[in-house]
Amino acid sequence: MGEVIEVNGPIVTISQPGIRNGEQVKIGRLKLIGEVIHIRQHDALVQVYESTESLHPGEQVVGLGHPLMVELGPGLLGQIFDGVQRPLDKIMSLSGDHITRGLEISALDREKIWHYVPDPELVVGSSLSGGEILGTVRETETITHRILAPPTCRGEVIEYAPEGDYTVDEIIVRLRNDAGSVEGLKMYHHWPVRQPRPYRSRANSSLPLITGQRVLDTFFPLLKGGKAAVPGPFGAGKTIVQQQIARWANADIVLYVGCGERGNELVEILHTFPQLTDPHSGRSLMERTFLVANTSNMPVVAREASIYVGVTMAEYYRDQGYDVVMVADSTSRWAEALREVAGRLGQMPVEEGYPAYLASRLAAFYERAGSVNTLSGNHGSVSLIGAVSPPGGDFSEPVTSHTKEIIRTFWALSKPLADARHYPAVSWLESFTDYADRAAQWWSENVSPKWGLRRQQALSLLAEADELERIVNLVGPEALSSSQRWMLESAGLIKEAVLQQSALDPVDSYCAPQKQFLLLDLVLKFHDGGNQLIDLGVPVEQLIELEFATELKRLKSTVANDELQLLEDFAQRFQAAFNAIQLEHNGVRVTS
Repeated sequence: MGEVIEVNGPIVTISQPGIRNGEQVKIGRLKLIGEVIHIRQHDALVQVYESTESLHPGEQVVGLGHPLMVELGPGLLGQIFDGVQRPLDKIMSLSGDHITRGLEISALDREKIWHYVPDPELVVGSSLSGGEILGTVRETETITHRILAPPTCRGEVIEYAPEGDYTVDEIIVRLRNDAGSVEGLKMYHHWPVRQPRPYRSRANSSLPLITGQRVLDTFFPLLKGGKAAVPGPFGAGKTIVQQQIARWANADIVLYVGCGERGNELVEILHTFPQLTDPHSGRSLMERTFLVANTSNMPVVAREASIYVGVTMAEYYRDQGYDVVMVADSTSRWAEALREVAGRLGQMPVEEGYPAYLASRLAAFYERAGSVNTLSGNHGSVSLIGAVSPPGGDFSEPVTSHTKEIIRTFWALSKPLADARHYPAVSWLESFTDYADRAAQWWSENVSPKWGLRRQQALSLLAEADELERIVNLVGPEALSSSQRWMLESAGLIKEAVLQQSALDPVDSYCAPQKQFLLLDLVLKFHDGGNQLIDLGVPVEQLIELEFATELKRLKSTVANDELQLLEDFAQRFQAAFNAIQLEHNGVRVTS
């Protein structure tokens, strides 16, 4: 047992012989939880996950003998946890609106009864390795929870529980390990949050994460197991984009980590999510969702820990064979926590006061994403999507620039687009993806082989139109040729008919891949047909005045995902109109 020597905000200097780096400790009469982050010759530094107000030198310190760990087992889904995996509903019942310091609560309900079904391959005398499936319980109506053996265990099964009702604390398997001693396995186990969970091998997946948002899926796709960033200034719509991803993504499990965000925004999410309906099952979205909430007014080092708590729980469901999406809002607040702790430790600051290890910490976090073959022989994935909040929208600041070098999909949000009420305000000029070629395989097989070509044509058209807009701003539209004016009109159609999408529109909040492609294909056919008419001498003013352009902008909201024939009919109608215009000029038909 040691004692407190010095208190410096969340950093406490203690004296305790034999303490290990990374070990958890309980400090003082309130039993505040902390983690050893630095060991010197005669003392150690601890970062405390709760306020150290009223803590004074001389108070006792007890080492717990293990690092910061989370409980992994049935009962996580549907829960809302704080930054160190304490359920907020239980905290509320015990201490009211304000979290009592030193409160120790288990993440999993010890009294709840689960109906356990042992795995058919689990027999007495069989060998058992870490990560293998012991059995299943129905965690929610949507998700079957596969009980996993701890990754570090290994031995021979000598007894297992029959099918029946058990609590998580009851032993369901006994095995004799390699040392000859008997070990009892329960429905849950612990895992250190800063250590990635092991897997058998990486998998080379080409399955896209379909979010139902056209600008993301069609233009800048993310694969399952990929890593993406959503940078944007205040008011650009990061939270709405992330909520849309969490609600509509074709993932099995969704984890939302609110890391250091404003309390009012996070409260809105905590109230909204339990009321949402899962579009894939028709049941409550919370049946496949859980949240980690750590607002900006909570202790700063708990904010730093919350990211690791979240990704560890995400890996746990990945190891069960599920596709998991983890949304972290925001990694900038997490980096600010690193900066504050580093400053109190007296570490040398580098770019804008951030510690020198900022880039390596970001890389280590994002590298925990991936599509893997699990220890149990299943296939699972963790897709990491981190929001970044650069001050003033400056993408050259350290957190954004380092993140940009690490991730492979970059959904850059633009304040001018948001001010123009263009949502989602994803900039088609600043965003990028490295997954387009791999995603093209899925789109070609399931939607259309022309997806990659049409996507590239649209991006090129938008880029060329941006250059033309600069010319118009300098010298006016009179300097443009007819074909250039038509290009500007077509780019405007892409922006309004394809890229814009309202999260509140009951028809267009989610857009199926087939509808996404058909809308884009319609706009480009409209553009190509107009180009042919202009080449034949048709005045561009005549094309601009056509009512089809206005109708085309409304199709996203008037045609449902299961009414795609209406889009085909629309294409035939405007094609017939183009043919009629051509016949008026020279009697030659437009080819589609």
